[in-house]
Amino acid sequence: MIVAIIDGYTDEPAGLGVPPYLGIYPRYAYGAIKKARKDARIFYLTIDDLRFTFEGEQGIKTKNRTPNVAKAREILEKADVIVYIGGLHTPGKYLSAVPSQVEEVAQFIKPFKGSKILGGPAFMGSAHEGGTRVGSRELMLAQSVFDHIVYGDLEAFLYDFLTNPKDANPFRFRSYSELRDYALLGAEVVKQFPDYPDFVIVEIETQRGCPKAAGIGGCSFCTEPVRYKTIEDRPIEDIVKEIEVLYNLGVRHFRIGRQSCIFSYMAKPNGRVPIPNPEALEKLFKGIRVVALEVKTLHVDNANPAVIANYPEESIRIAKTLIKYGTPGNVVAFGLESADPKVAKLNNLNSTPEETYEAVKILNEVGAKRGYNGMPLLLPGINILFGLPGETKKTYELTYEFLKKILDDGLLVRRINIRQVVVFPGTPLWRMKDKVKTEKHKALIKHYKYKIRHEIDYPMLKRVVPVGTILREVRAEVFDNGLTYGRQIGSYPLIVGIPKEVELNKFYDVLIVDHGFRSITGVPIPINVNKESSKVLSYLPGIGKKKVAKILAKRPFKSKEEFLELVGERRGMYKDIVVT
Repeated sequence: MIVAIIDGYTDEPAGLGVPPYLGIYPRYAYGAIKKARKDARIFYLTIDDLRFTFEGEQGIKTKNRTPNVAKAREILEKADVIVYIGGLHTPGKYLSAVPSQVEEVAQFIKPFKGSKILGGPAFMGSAHEGGTRVGSRELMLAQSVFDHIVYGDLEAFLYDFLTNPKDANPFRFRSYSELRDYALLGAEVVKQFPDYPDFVIVEIETQRGCPKAAGIGGCSFCTEPVRYKTIEDRPIEDIVKEIEVLYNLGVRHFRIGRQSCIFSYMAKPNGRVPIPNPEALEKLFKGIRVVALEVKTLHVDNANPAVIANYPEESIRIAKTLIKYGTPGNVVAFGLESADPKVAKLNNLNSTPEETYEAVKILNEVGAKRGYNGMPLLLPGINILFGLPGETKKTYELTYEFLKKILDDGLLVRRINIRQVVVFPGTPLWRMKDKVKTEKHKALIKHYKYKIRHEIDYPMLKRVVPVGTILREVRAEVFDNGLTYGRQIGSYPLIVGIPKEVELNKFYDVLIVDHGFRSITGVPIPINVNKESSKVLSYLPGIGKKKVAKILAKRPFKSKEEFLELVGERRGMYKDIVVT
């Protein structure tokens, strides 16, 4: 049997699977197939493989994906089963890979004869952008192309389909005890991933469902409680074992991201705000470090700020655990969404502004110190969602003032993620879809987004990574229009623009020389002042056009001291200058 798994890339509230992140779905699917049919030959393809195969160079939406062009068509022609994994619920901006939609993949796979199966969150539809309403059109198209649409767990369906197809139930969910074998057997698919081995960061699942949703219901817009009605914590030993297998395969970057709140892992249910379990987090992350001793990235993702604010003692212990066993540059994303109490109540949001502020303050006290890779150890991020029912002009003012207070009080926030709400079928928001404000408040949204980016993001970024900071191991990913764009590997890495072309898919240590609103400019070190272009030299701190002209006229310098004498004594800033 030949099975083709097509990864269309997934992005949802509690999980990321857009390269360089390898999500859970392809791994679990691979493992279920392998367990069901030991004779199966399983091929992992990305949507970029198909784009290049069927559309050529113009089909590739980014410039550093490496398509498997020689095999894609041949694999699909011979495949007995074709599994497509997709679903975009929280659309964002992507640097080096663009998620697919059902309508795109449908045109590629329709001619092939193998049984076609759709899995992942795509059964609810995919959002092209924020501010939209996802309807039934995509599902109707999927029904015309795919033989089976899986609404439950793809891996459970695949195992049943390949062992006893008559009993395969597309609505069945598996337990964590069933998942164990799938996760371990499926780990080896990472070897077929384009960013393997040096650049892949693997998403690891710890929990499904939302603790707050189980207690009093979920946020109006969130798709997570639609799929998972109850909370289930994945056993520590299963998580550690999966990481051990992946680590032994050469993976060095992990994101413990597949949960709604890392601080609620194995927490005690308590209505709106569960009681944290620091001992469980300590055991989990210590266990990870035992089996992955030389891990290069160990980050997390979401956290409910209400948990941290209401249980500061337990949460501080958890934060210290994440710092002790994790790696610098770690970020926990807080789902504030809106600072307007009326909007929060109407949409059943996670946290109040007061709770979120307190959680930001607590994490700053514990995690603001800078780590060995140049980034603070552990910082909060804040998610803002525009367009929710109940919004007025006052809503945007309140949210702006909340963020401004964080800035004015000297606190650090790694990122402020501003999205426009997407309306998905099955969510509480679907019943309030006529009250969604994205179209009505289009001008307000644009104005406050601009205001936040210029007046809060920009000064905050200068505070988080000041000029002169050295970021270690920045991977160069994309070259475009005279700039190379790169980032560290992590949960929410900063995009660094390098003002020249450098070799892609290599790591560089980068001196930060300038700031944008959401990205920074950096120059790889060491900097050879005798060979660098005038463009790069002009970015160096304290060097303007006049000094660049003097440097060019004086080159070649015979020593570093000769250069420093010309530009002024900034030894701390220019310690990475070399002269050859």
